[in-house]
Amino acid sequence: MRKIKYISFALLLAANLTGCSDQFLEDEREYGTYDESLVYENFETAEQRVNYLYQLLLPRATGSTDEGTDFLTSSGVEDDWSACTEEFGGSSIFNDPTQILTSVGNSLPDFFHVQPHLGPWNRIRECNDIIQGVTNSQSLTEEQKNELLGQAYFFRAWRYYLLVRIYGGVPIITEKQNPVVGDSEGLDKVVPRSSTGACIEFICQDLENAYNMLPSTWDTGKYGRVTKGAALALEGRVRLWWASPLFNRTNDRARWQAAYDVNTRAVNELQAAGINGSVAGGENAKAWAHLFNTYTGGNEAVFVTLYNNLSEVEGLEVHKWNNWEHSIRPGNTNGGGGMTPTAEIVDLFPMADGKPAAESSLPYDELCFFLNRDPRFYRTFAFPGVEWLFNDQNIDMHSSTTSFFPDAYEGGEDYVLWNYCWFENEEDKTDESEGGVRGADKLTSDRGVYVRKRSDDYGLANANLFTYNTMAGNGSGFKTSANPYMEIRYAEVLLNLAESACGIGETGEAWNLLKDIRARVYPADMEADNYGLAMSGSQAETFAAILYERQIELPYEGKRFDDMRRWMLFDGGAGQESLNPSWALSGWGGNTCTYLGVTSANDRARANGSKHRIILYVTDGTGGNSDDADPLLDVARPAGLTLDEDFHYSLEHGEYADANVRAVAEFYHTYLTRKDLPTDEYDNGQYSTFRPEYYFIGLRQSAQSNNSTLLQNIGWHDNITGGDGTFDPVAE
Repeated sequence: MRKIKYISFALLLAANLTGCSDQFLEDEREYGTYDESLVYENFETAEQRVNYLYQLLLPRATGSTDEGTDFLTSSGVEDDWSACTEEFGGSSIFNDPTQILTSVGNSLPDFFHVQPHLGPWNRIRECNDIIQGVTNSQSLTEEQKNELLGQAYFFRAWRYYLLVRIYGGVPIITEKQNPVVGDSEGLDKVVPRSSTGACIEFICQDLENAYNMLPSTWDTGKYGRVTKGAALALEGRVRLWWASPLFNRTNDRARWQAAYDVNTRAVNELQAAGINGSVAGGENAKAWAHLFNTYTGGNEAVFVTLYNNLSEVEGLEVHKWNNWEHSIRPGNTNGGGGMTPTAEIVDLFPMADGKPAAESSLPYDELCFFLNRDPRFYRTFAFPGVEWLFNDQNIDMHSSTTSFFPDAYEGGEDYVLWNYCWFENEEDKTDESEGGVRGADKLTSDRGVYVRKRSDDYGLANANLFTYNTMAGNGSGFKTSANPYMEIRYAEVLLNLAESACGIGETGEAWNLLKDIRARVYPADMEADNYGLAMSGSQAETFAAILYERQIELPYEGKRFDDMRRWMLFDGGAGQESLNPSWALSGWGGNTCTYLGVTSANDRARANGSKHRIILYVTDGTGGNSDDADPLLDVARPAGLTLDEDFHYSLEHGEYADANVRAVAEFYHTYLTRKDLPTDEYDNGQYSTFRPEYYFIGLRQSAQSNNSTLLQNIGWHDNITGGDGTFDPVAE
């Protein structure tokens, strides 16, 4: 396989700029600490400063929001944010009832101050340095200035957006501050918080500046840089946040109109630039799945981070790997062990007629949960009996370096996931808290379902952007991956537009946009039935349908926690007036969950006690904790499912549309039992609880100590005054 040697603009590649890899560290210097005349009077060096922003600020494919990170973006991994959602089990610091976060000390995660050289304000300073330096340049042409400034404005807006959506208003700093204490006694560093409304307008103005300066597309050699479409798409997302119930407690229609206007512009701009989300070919959303590992992003990528699959030493060039594939692959392929979805999200996906199981005319088999499902189901989850192929680069799968690989397979092009498990004794089978002791094919985990979303599956295109390798010093398994990562993709922009359209009462347009989303993956003959969509209903019902579609289209892309915060789906907004009387929802019927007709996350946890994960265990027989203890060791398995099959099953007639699907389903019914294990149990009747004050995180003591003018958010202890916080993150 040809190795991808395009390097993400997140890195400053001296090889691309000067042809001298020894120059790399010099090229990566923070030129903002030097005389501007050395940098901004020359386009090449000024461009390297902009390239440095990509290194600092591009989101990461395995980005996490856990303590100590500075990106404030979740890419879909199991972090403190996504663990609050139905995508992952377990609990998070934000919904653990045994731990109450406080702004005193270090219990509250710090996304505001972090470390001075890694934190957001360092990133913003770099943007300001470039904007100031390029604007004042005497040598750069107007065209060169626009190209550089457009990118700097975009990234400054991006960094401010990441802060504001968590804290509300923050200090607006537009000039490069002098960090030397003693210069004006450091007073130029002390900037108070601006209102959230002012910050929203500041961000949107930066993005309008970026739109006016950036090109619609770049030359091939510069693919991956931000564009006009990316600027409008991000502005559309920002406006949607401002219109959502979290900030828009009165349901002000003007905010929805502003979101609608810019998202309409974004869709039009992207379509004119060739980003139109067109998907064609393959059964069960095969082409849709391939969008996530098409190197140039196909028709989908709007804001994208690029990677390469260079070895650590090849040509002494810089390697930048996407570790997502390694993270989701099972341990018996030398992957990272995999990610476990909840039983709740597996059951949540629509049936093949586009309707939830409770409303569908198609039967839902809880054991054979893969029958009759939405096409995207098969590309979001991996389950026992399904192929999950990879190009093994002709490595001997039986050599001493790869002894982990089951003897049943010749190589990655032959791999089938058989992840059922068994128990040591009969009693444990009925104990709802006991997991299996062993998994088939040297899978030491009893995991029954894996996250498959965004996988660079060899079966999609008979090619991989990762270099499968297990040799020491050259990564392991799937780590050397050049798979791109899309922070914003076309489908999200359509969904943002649909939600904005619903907000101004254009429910018909919103439903048509949902049809556009489903038309990408559903069979063409379902158009007559609107792909299972209701295509009518109240504004509240339309909003609910849009949020449901986001759960199906965007899972494991780091979007669900944001949606739950925007719509206050943890408790519907109950208890907000106890924090501040003006925070009571006068719109949305006073409770967003009641308005939408959904159960809040807190109430769901109270009723069910837990989220769950699925295991599939051997019904008859037990075994020990060894490779040859599998009770089904001598049972012939059916052929692996390629996902090109028709998964329809008729309960009334007991008929399967495909013989291979029948064989796997009969294997399940003959040998396996489903068990849903709790993932987040607590003592004394406690349950996962997201507290009202967590919708806006407070400033930790270190942040306030660094700037004595920073007022604390309402709902949190103010470390400066010693009293309650007084800053209103909802205020305009």
